[in-house]
Amino acid sequence: MKINGKQLAVEIEGEGPAVLFVHGLGGTSNFYQVQADALVASHTVIRVDSAGAGRSETADGISIESHAADLAAVLDEAGVDRAAVVAHSMGTLVARVFAARHPDRVTSLTLLGAVREPPEAGRQAQRDRAATLRDKGTAAVAPGVVANALSGTTRTDRPEVAAFVRELVMRQDPEGYARNCEALGAATDPGPVDPALPLLLITGDDDKVGPPEASHELADAHGNATVHVLPGVGHWTALEAARPVTDHLLTFL
Repeated sequence: MKINGKQLAVEIEGEGPAVLFVHGLGGTSNFYQVQADALVASHTVIRVDSAGAGRSETADGISIESHAADLAAVLDEAGVDRAAVVAHSMGTLVARVFAARHPDRVTSLTLLGAVREPPEAGRQAQRDRAATLRDKGTAAVAPGVVANALSGTTRTDRPEVAAFVRELVMRQDPEGYARNCEALGAATDPGPVDPALPLLLITGDDDKVGPPEASHELADAHGNATVHVLPGVGHWTALEAARPVTDHLLTFL
């Protein structure tokens, strides 16, 4: 699908109320395969590979704001007025910007492993990762993603999830991944979620990237959000806890 001058991989399946899935850094739309399969019988499921990720083209000017603008354009192209938005990791910042700029287009917000605006050390870490990607490729960063973002429980008991995360990272275009790292490194806090917008937050108790405290802070600022902290789960929430995440999402929607 041609979106804002670039080719983005977009999958649209099913009929009914629309659900728009937004993946995180290093991910693709396939991160949500289990949840999409559960929803497609009753919803219009829209999944996007963000610019520079997965099967989508790398583009100039990639930022949190540009990703949010792309979401609005995807809905326009699909003829969808409003959607429930489900987002993970860096995508939670994109979704919050999208909801703030287009409140009439978002029916609810589900944030998995919600992340904060990065501190300076985090910004530098993303710039360093971008440099590594350009110099050595995805093979140089994939082991660190698996080791640091998955829980120890997942790595031990569900090695197939670790293998899939490694594959997601290894299949990224290095330059696109680097530009998305820089986008996260430059991100600023989008502000609190509108209290009128239904908000669900799901994270793992072993999530070091989007820790439970970040979700609780968003929930406190919102005033009427639901928070689920899943035991033995790290940052790749929808993969590490596919069934609980799906069940919570189905109940919420």
